Amino acid sequence: MKLPYPLFTGRLVRRYQRFLADVELDDGRLVTAHTPNTGSMLQCAVPGYPVLLSKSDNPQRKLAWSWELVRVNDHWVDINTHRANRVVEEALRNDVIPGLQGYAVRPEFPFADSRIDFMLAGSTAKILLEVKNVTLCCDPQIACFPDAVTMRGQKHLRDLIVALQGGWRAVIFFLVQRGEAEAFTPADAIDAAYGRLLREAVEAGVEALAYRTVVSPTENRLAEPLLVLL
Repeated sequence: MKLPYPLFTGRLVRRYQRFLADVELDDGRLVTAHTPNTGSMLQCAVPGYPVLLSKSDNPQRKLAWSWELVRVNDHWVDINTHRANRVVEEALRNDVIPGLQGYAVRPEFPFADSRIDFMLAGSTAKILLEVKNVTLCCDPQIACFPDAVTMRGQKHLRDLIVALQGGWRAVIFFLVQRGEAEAFTPADAIDAAYGRLLREAVEAGVEALAYRTVVSPTENRLAEPLLVLL
């Protein structure tokens, strides 16, 4: 999908209070940008790293600037977690993901007391699919999730197991934003409970998929699948 245009270049000064980041633009101005990411942003929120910001002209916004991308290990990383679902949705609607083709796509599907990112409806099957945005590498070429303990992520895995038991097909989809990644694994050292639940879910029949993205200053699109190491 296309990214906002234009994007403004700068360097990260600091990220703080979860949703705020100070950035020095290339023209020397120091601006405060909204950070659309609730995770720790380990390896991404590093002072001095090159970043790209968008700017809104909406006078109702408290902050005109938003942090969109960061340069890590010579690759652009999309840190906007809100965009991850849109990248996957675009791929689903364009039928480019093997095994998930030919389905009607419904975002934000209510299930139990949660909202699962997508419900895919076909003539013979229905699928619940939850997306996780991955911006961390636990090893030089192995992406991992989460970057902080995630009770919400643990709950989503339990929901997918329940869905599976109710006759649904269930998928956990890891959208890997790190261009150097060749495989994916759970971040056991950060959230051992999540790793344990992921393995239990896969053993029960939940499908774990990981796909790398291709990120540039103009677009973010789904690329090739990655090996999932459990």
